[in-house]
Amino acid sequence: MSFRSRPPFGAARMTLGVCASALITACASTAPAEKSPPQAQAAATPAPAPAAPAAPKPHYGSFGVDTPGMDTSVAPGDDFYRYVNGKWVDNTEIPPDRSSYGMFSRLSDDAAQQTRELLEAAAKSDAPAGSEERKLGDFYSSIIDEAAIDARGATPLKPELDRISAVANRKDLASLLGTTLRSDVDPLNTGQATTERLLGLWVAEDLNDPSRYAAYLLQGGLGLPDRDFYLKDTPRFKEVREKYQQHIAIQLKNAGIADAEAKARAIFGLEKKIAQIHWAAQDTQDVAKVNNPWKQTDFAKKAPGMDWAAYFASAGLASQKDFIVWQPSAITGIAKLVGSEPIQAWKDYLSFHTILRNASVLSKPFVDAGFDFNGRTMSGAQQLRPRWKRGVDFTNGAMGEAVGKRYVEKHFPPAAKAEADVMVRNILAALGRHIDALEWMSPETKARAKEKLGTVQVGIGHPDTWRDYSGLEIVKGDAFGNAERAELFDHQRNLAKLGKPVDRKEWFMTPQEVNALNSPQQNSIIFPAAILQPPFFDPNADPAVNYGGIGSVIGHEIVHSFDDVGAQFDAKGKLANWWTPKDLEQFKAAGQALSAQFSAYKPLPDMNVNGELTLGENIADVAGLSIAHDAYQMSLDGKPAPTLDGFTGEQRFFMGFAQAWRNKFREPMLRRLLVTDGHSPGMYRAATVRNLDAWYPAFDVKPGQGLYLKPEQRVKVW
Repeated sequence: MSFRSRPPFGAARMTLGVCASALITACASTAPAEKSPPQAQAAATPAPAPAAPAAPKPHYGSFGVDTPGMDTSVAPGDDFYRYVNGKWVDNTEIPPDRSSYGMFSRLSDDAAQQTRELLEAAAKSDAPAGSEERKLGDFYSSIIDEAAIDARGATPLKPELDRISAVANRKDLASLLGTTLRSDVDPLNTGQATTERLLGLWVAEDLNDPSRYAAYLLQGGLGLPDRDFYLKDTPRFKEVREKYQQHIAIQLKNAGIADAEAKARAIFGLEKKIAQIHWAAQDTQDVAKVNNPWKQTDFAKKAPGMDWAAYFASAGLASQKDFIVWQPSAITGIAKLVGSEPIQAWKDYLSFHTILRNASVLSKPFVDAGFDFNGRTMSGAQQLRPRWKRGVDFTNGAMGEAVGKRYVEKHFPPAAKAEADVMVRNILAALGRHIDALEWMSPETKARAKEKLGTVQVGIGHPDTWRDYSGLEIVKGDAFGNAERAELFDHQRNLAKLGKPVDRKEWFMTPQEVNALNSPQQNSIIFPAAILQPPFFDPNADPAVNYGGIGSVIGHEIVHSFDDVGAQFDAKGKLANWWTPKDLEQFKAAGQALSAQFSAYKPLPDMNVNGELTLGENIADVAGLSIAHDAYQMSLDGKPAPTLDGFTGEQRFFMGFAQAWRNKFREPMLRRLLVTDGHSPGMYRAATVRNLDAWYPAFDVKPGQGLYLKPEQRVKVW
């Protein structure tokens, strides 16, 4: 699930799958003798090496499953992930410019290549100045003109560094901090400002009144992904901290800033103080804790230290009277630091964070240093991504719907949308039947659940109305300025929502994104065009595989409206309890069992999956797969499914699901995701099948096998 904010301009998503936001399981009562699924396939981080061969493309055969990628020497009941994906795992190299690789990244690469062709065509076109086509071409060509960017060196940073240098007092400091605020937060995916800004802004429906927009303020200020990187004393975290301080010094030197090593130590010290007051990732997902309405006049009293009037004035929020503060103690603590830490420490901090935010559109020394730390150290990647791929990412971030409009025209046939529509209707109907059949749920709660199910909005492929970029200024040859203006343009678009009616049809992903999303406040789900491809969806493939692939994704997103977070929102998207106390207790007990199941999975010798952090995604996986299975059975209309290449329809359904979660990780990235990401690694998502009764007879799974769960241990949520 995502609370829907788009990633900041030029940022890379951390999610590895559904929901820009998936999860599931292990019972606390699992017997000690029971075997656990195998550890995640974490690749050790090698020294820099020649480019690896391109990962082999799956061959989907006659019914949509890559059977050459299977390892049928493994019993499905011992390791279903390996059974479906084992030879793919053995034969697939993670590309050198990636820190992980799987079905989502493969489709993302395909979409990037398709987008590249569209942007190169725009760059060569003779479209009139100021037109959308011309802006796309000029933006992309400016980003990939490495020679021009290198020629400017650190010069583009000078205006902002001069403004920082001119700060003379606390009011100046607060005012400057306000100018850095951007709408760059996805509360459930990160819980903090995602471009290392001191605070993050999120403009979205009010938790308490979804008919209006609210301005949410969230914690920020860190250059590392999460507070744990500053505070935990494992060997890995200690190594990261040491290299991060070296990275700070290198980038300060690249910008011509003196006393770089001493300033790096001070900057890190200030960030550590910020980390100490940050909320932990799982706390930022507790919507009851984060719903804290403050008036603008409350900030001076509740969070002294910051000149809030100066801050809000320069942030464009002077007239905004009401806010919701996501992590109040963190905002209070940050404000105290603004008022107490030496002004010079803040100036050094802001200078580095200006470099940090902009390094990817600066000259080669900045880019190389950024990759060496963020790519190699933090994620394990061996090579910097090619310039054209970075250009595609930047252009998608700046004008994503303009790109998407062209992507849809060329790569999204109407037939795909029509068939996906049918699947959505079937899966919604299946969830309705599940709700009716729940023995533990009272009629009162069932009625509320069915009411909410009836209000789910579905977006497939692309938005009905495209975003207007006529107000965005793009200057050919000015990569840095274009990036700044695009980011500010999107921020101002979000600020303009405040005080206006809520647009309940707004999309929060672009059509060329390979992902899907649920918005609890809109009670809406979105499936971009780019995910409606094999292995998730193929109009010509076997229905069993489609229901196991995209059907489980559709079910996953629908269930997010009823997971541990979504279940706290009513049919209108308001944060309100619609459960009887007894029903809510039963629902939470199922979640606790699932959390325990996943916490037992150990991808690395010293790290487990965090069952609490991944609970919402795991609920969506197990219940989404269950309703997708029922929808598949409904689609047969009472007729038997054919056996294809020796596999029954039931087998093909579950194989289609497991195939979608193929993934390999470099160890640094896997460690990072286990701390910060709400999704479980793919091999454990594939193990969700062990909670469905239908999986057992399909593959003749018996007691004693590695994935076997007794019937009473199988977690059923919806």
